[in-house]
Amino acid sequence: MKKDNDNLIAIEGKSFAVRCIRLYQRLTDNKKEFVLCKQLLRSGTSIGANVKEALRGQSKADFGAKMNIALKRGM
Repeated sequence: MKKDNDNLIAIEGKSFAVRCIRLYQRLTDNKKEFVLCKQLLRSGTSIGANVKEALRGQSKADFGAKMNIALKRGM
């Protein structure tokens, strides 16, 4: 079984989540909009969680369903 760090989608998802977290920190430090910042944090980090779940899917259909969820979050 491949590790998460061998999967380009998992790597990019994690990178995106880290960038979202840094942006959230920067905006909240500058006392900018808090409601949108919280939504950015939730949405940005959920992509990686969905990709990780997909990689551990029980079937091809399960994998596809979870990757579709991750795709929707990234749009």
